[in-house]
Amino acid sequence: MTVSTLNNAIARNFIGNTPGWYKVLILGFLVVNPLLLWTVGPMVAGWALVAEFIFTLAMALKCYPLQPGGLLALEAVFIGMASPEAVYHEVQGALPVLLLLIFMVAGIYFMKDLLLFIFTKLLLRIRSKLLVSLLFSATGAILSAFLDALTVTAVVIAIGAGFYAIYHRVATGKGFDEEHDHTDDGQVHEHHRSDLDQFRAFLRSLLMHAAVGTALGGVCTLVGEPQNIIIGQNAGWNFGEFFLRMAPVTLPVLVAGLLTCVTVELTRSFGYGATLPDSVHAILVEFDVRESAKRTRRDVMALLVQALVGVWLIFALLFHLAEVGLIGLTVIILTTAFTGVVEEHRIGHAFQEALPFTALLVVFFSVVAVIDAQHLFTPIIKAVLTLDGQHQIAGFYLANGILSSISDNVFVATIYIKQVRDAWHAAAISTDQFEMLAVAINTGTNIPSVATPNGQAAFLFLLTSALAPLIRLSYIRMVVMALPYTVVMTTVGLLAVYFVMPPVTDSLYEHGLIQHHKAETVVLPAQPSSGGH
Repeated sequence: MTVSTLNNAIARNFIGNTPGWYKVLILGFLVVNPLLLWTVGPMVAGWALVAEFIFTLAMALKCYPLQPGGLLALEAVFIGMASPEAVYHEVQGALPVLLLLIFMVAGIYFMKDLLLFIFTKLLLRIRSKLLVSLLFSATGAILSAFLDALTVTAVVIAIGAGFYAIYHRVATGKGFDEEHDHTDDGQVHEHHRSDLDQFRAFLRSLLMHAAVGTALGGVCTLVGEPQNIIIGQNAGWNFGEFFLRMAPVTLPVLVAGLLTCVTVELTRSFGYGATLPDSVHAILVEFDVRESAKRTRRDVMALLVQALVGVWLIFALLFHLAEVGLIGLTVIILTTAFTGVVEEHRIGHAFQEALPFTALLVVFFSVVAVIDAQHLFTPIIKAVLTLDGQHQIAGFYLANGILSSISDNVFVATIYIKQVRDAWHAAAISTDQFEMLAVAINTGTNIPSVATPNGQAAFLFLLTSALAPLIRLSYIRMVVMALPYTVVMTTVGLLAVYFVMPPVTDSLYEHGLIQHHKAETVVLPAQPSSGGH
């Protein structure tokens, strides 16, 4: 074997079948980063790493971000930008999120027959795209306010993948029960291609409406997002008080978000407005009739079991009977035990969707460890802390939003609430000001972070799912489709924080709706750094 042949083999093996320019760029990053660290310092090298990692996310359709992003993170640890202990600390704090991904997503997989049954009925009966879009957005918001954004996203992905597989199988001339690879468009009949493209656009819009819905609902309640819990515990707010504190900002944003959903659908702008093709509707009707006709008593009992497990899932999540991931494990056990799915290979298949994303999230935590170790956000934090009055409130909102879009909203919220809590304990700010800043931090990390997939874990999960490349949902397309939501929700939130959100009033205390909290030491819980949920 000649040297040139060997070099060619190495080049072809390096991050697989990605374009040559992409391979060269990743290699260039790996060469440049140590040089930046040793010449201009860790601040510049750290920001370069963040930008490079975001680039790998943006190119997710060219190459799954785990490999190129993992190489960048691995190098950062090797050259001392973060220690292995720091990375482990980030992962340790995010264990609940990792358990959620591993077990809850697999649990939803075993409920897909029920989900497909329910949403097929809905799609066949509601022909208005506007109503369907509002249904997906509002349902995502309501469920995320009480359950979990990643769980809701997993449900939506399962629904979208099920619909796509049904039509794609027929578009290749195969029957509903035939073996089929729906990732291969090579056998799609020519007269189905335009309808398939329209169907992809239809599914993209529904999934994006639902994903934004998870952000609209997640910001409202104490349990909606991990950072909400951290902020609520530091401020001493219970579930009801947290909702009341956030309501002057979150309720206007919720209304604005739903109105944005209506607007983009009616104007057919930013990639929205695609309707369900008549041919796809006819195939879904045929599929529903056929499934109903061949459904046996055993199949009916399986659907009933899945429905009962679904009730258990909602009850367990609503009352937080255990960590979300452990509840997901109970879903796996109950659905498989009572539906006859006991073979190891069938159970193992359910974990294929979540595990790559789980690994990617650990790589993301490595980048977050670099941000923390090199204090990349410190100058921005100090600048915002120098502002006064309402300008400081607005500054906190915007700074948290921008930084959350770049990195991890739980990480950003934890840093800011620590700074504000310390200032409160030192009597540098009043209790009223502390509580208003806490509202600004919570809404800032939740609302503007819809701008990018890395700003919300639910968005990142959707981007890196197996469904995203099938419906042509890239990083850039997600940013564009999220843009109207980002502009409207961020602007409404900023105006509400600056003008609408009232200071603490005696009347609220007198009515017993809000209890005044004295400055006292609050133990910060382990940081569940997750980029959202």
